[in-house]
Amino acid sequence: MNIELGKYNRLKVVKEVDFGMYLEGGEEGEILLPSRYVPQGCKVGEELNVFIYLDSEERLVATTLTPLVQVGQFACLEVAWVNQYGAFLNWGLMKDLFVPFREQKMKMQVGKKYVVHAHLDDESYRIVASAKVDRYLSKEKAPYEPGQEVDILVWQKTDLGFKAIINNEYSGLLYDSEVFQPLHTGMTTKAYVKQVREDGKIDLMLQKPGQAKVKDLSTVLLEYIREQGGRTDLNDKSPAEEIYAALGVSKKTFKKAVGDLYKRRLVVLEEDGIRLGE
Repeated sequence: MNIELGKYNRLKVVKEVDFGMYLEGGEEGEILLPSRYVPQGCKVGEELNVFIYLDSEERLVATTLTPLVQVGQFACLEVAWVNQYGAFLNWGLMKDLFVPFREQKMKMQVGKKYVVHAHLDDESYRIVASAKVDRYLSKEKAPYEPGQEVDILVWQKTDLGFKAIINNEYSGLLYDSEVFQPLHTGMTTKAYVKQVREDGKIDLMLQKPGQAKVKDLSTVLLEYIREQGGRTDLNDKSPAEEIYAALGVSKKTFKKAVGDLYKRRLVVLEEDGIRLGE
């Protein structure tokens, strides 16, 4: 039985004590689950899904709390405090997550959020984080197909657009010219692979490619017109900014969706707006 530090482990309850439950830890010995985390009605012999980390004495300890990041993952976390050794991030557990100075790109400040990677320190066997996320991203060519849906974590703003971490493994780019909604560092959302280039770089987009995107917006637009009392002043002559402010899409996508609804006789086009069909 191997205990995975910094991850979830399914462990059996072997002993009950005044201050909690001891769980079977194989070669690591018994691991304490303190009373405050013991589920109500828990008995010896039951199996629990617990997160294993180190307490302030560097001993293995279990919790049923959900951390904001696990070992091997990326997340955007807030600095709780700093000292002469580095910064400590709030990751949802009693003991904060340590970022040594050598793992900071710039000096971290209390109250600010940073995208980091959590891993085990080779020397100390402690769970630590690094803001130098580049080195933890895969350099292999991603096996993605154009149009494939992925999960992304927005990582940093660049001159071209926004860098994002894809499925906790690869780096990708959302181009400014194709982003029609507010984005910020630390935001998680769904995206779609536009292409994987020959050099392995991945271009992303936030809207579904092709007709699927139009169909999705058609539904949203129809609902929007209903909410406006059956009519909207928006039309193909409206400024792109106005369309984006109302629906969060480009004018081109809007016009395609209007065309789709018109063909299906769900809307009537007027000089100064669109109304629902009879």
